[in-house]
Amino acid sequence: MLESLAHDATRDASLDITVLLDERWDPVGRALSLPACVRVRKVLVGTEIETLCAEAVQADWTLIVAPETAGILLSRVAAVRHAGGRVAAPSEKFIALATDKQATVLALAAAGVPVPAGCVLDATEPLPAGFYLPAVRKARASVGCDGLSIARSALPTSTAKQDSQRVEAFIEGVAVGVSCLCGPESVVLLPPVLQRFSTEDAFDYLGGKLPIAEQLRSRAEDLARRAIAGLAVCAQAGVAKPMRQAPVVSGWVGVDMILGRRDDGSGDRVLEVNPRLTTSFVGLRHLLSKSLVRAILDRADGQVATLRMVDRADQSIEFDKDGAVRFDNATTE
Repeated sequence: MLESLAHDATRDASLDITVLLDERWDPVGRALSLPACVRVRKVLVGTEIETLCAEAVQADWTLIVAPETAGILLSRVAAVRHAGGRVAAPSEKFIALATDKQATVLALAAAGVPVPAGCVLDATEPLPAGFYLPAVRKARASVGCDGLSIARSALPTSTAKQDSQRVEAFIEGVAVGVSCLCGPESVVLLPPVLQRFSTEDAFDYLGGKLPIAEQLRSRAEDLARRAIAGLAVCAQAGVAKPMRQAPVVSGWVGVDMILGRRDDGSGDRVLEVNPRLTTSFVGLRHLLSKSLVRAILDRADGQVATLRMVDRADQSIEFDKDGAVRFDNATTE
């Protein structure tokens, strides 16, 4: 992800890019390929937030790549804004709602967005009597497939006290992610991506593939728009709007969903809303003739994000979570 962002940003000559890198990074274990024009700031142990804020207040924009887990994303976005920096990211309340998977589905359901039936348990609790099987257990506040597994019985998954889980009905269908460029006035949708997962009961996200069938695309885009709008309304509720408050939804937001087997879309369900950059960036950036990072920043700034697509009508793109991208039978980084 970091390499993809840096390389994509250099496609826009107007951007001067700084990357923060942990001083403990081991180039022997994993060489990091960054463009020569990128400035690298080494971050000393224990000074991450301080260094992030110091760099952010000198920059026009900051993109934060971090998981929601344990409040990591939220705390860093809040710290930069408190220091006076500009972050291409949603409001803190939006991030908090999207981080809590139970709060997310409740907000979406209240807005009329279809979501899987479910409830909150801890790992030591069995499923409620009569709960539909198979079911999905996942950490209530985490990222990606962390803690996600298929439950084929009502038995608890652990004897040790753990953080709470969301348990929900397993939805059959096609897993799709829609990435959205958000700004003060509107949302621009990028082409939906088919998501690839391992086939074991303990799911692992592998990457994505595009394009998807046209009939699925329209359904995915409709659900993504409704999900973003529904969560934004909930995040805005009861919040006074200061003169310079950041938009409720800004930057890159991903919407994960299952498109069911019914052609009318009645079996479609939104699973999660990701208030951050997602791995889909790795593949989607190859669809554009110009920098996708520039488009993110323009949209967050309230400008028109011009997305000029490369003609790949007869070519599919498949990408892995580690950053490898394949065009049909060709491979690039």
